[in-house]
Amino acid sequence: MDDRKTSWIYKIIRWLVWIFSPKYQIIGLENLPEEPCVIVGNHSQMFGPIAGELHTPGKHYVWCSGEMMHWKEVHDYAYRDFWSQKPKAVRWFFKILSYLITPLSVCVFNNAHTIAVYHDTRLITTFRESIEKLKEGCRLVIFPEHYDEHNNIVHDFQDKFIDVARFYYKKTGKELSFVPMYLCPQLKTMTYGKPVRFHADAPIREERERICNALMDEITDIATALPLHTVVPYPNIPKRLYPKNIPLEVYSHEKETG
Repeated sequence: MDDRKTSWIYKIIRWLVWIFSPKYQIIGLENLPEEPCVIVGNHSQMFGPIAGELHTPGKHYVWCSGEMMHWKEVHDYAYRDFWSQKPKAVRWFFKILSYLITPLSVCVFNNAHTIAVYHDTRLITTFRESIEKLKEGCRLVIFPEHYDEHNNIVHDFQDKFIDVARFYYKKTGKELSFVPMYLCPQLKTMTYGKPVRFHADAPIREERERICNALMDEITDIATALPLHTVVPYPNIPKRLYPKNIPLEVYSHEKETG
């Protein structure tokens, strides 16, 4: 089990975040298997990881960018991933901010229930630690969106996270389930959809595509079934460009026709 000592500074930060962050109504708990599983959700900028850490039921670990855990890597990653799309006139401010948040980032991500994710040869440590946590009965929480837009609800998923099921099967002989989750900060809901089970006898490339598409489709269906709301997208774009879960012309027509 995790024997890391938790910093008292982190405990204070976590308490403050708990007090001031949204409290979510959890819907679809019956879709969470009792066995270990992987919860896959929309990133929703900072809301997803915070909600994943604070509100996921049971023992769990959140995948987070390894760069956010290392002093020398935080500033480049934070600026590139969070703020590089800001207007040119204010980018200088966010470049400075990316340095200022370094101590906070290192403290938070090294003390929270996280697993560092890398995109180089260190990726094997991500999978190794993930399998150990699953074997201990924990759930994994993953937010795999990247910048290619899929639809108005989610961006396309990076698909290599599906390989955790392949490694888990090799270690345990058990097929892992992936549970879609849609987070809606405006409505303060965290909704779990129907699980998608990994098929160990299928080619891994086919499984990556099948499972990612099924998860994105289910998350989209969950979102569009909810009342009209603003979707918090993966990229940190101006709020005036945030999409709705239902195109306004469709919503207006449905309202008129009853």
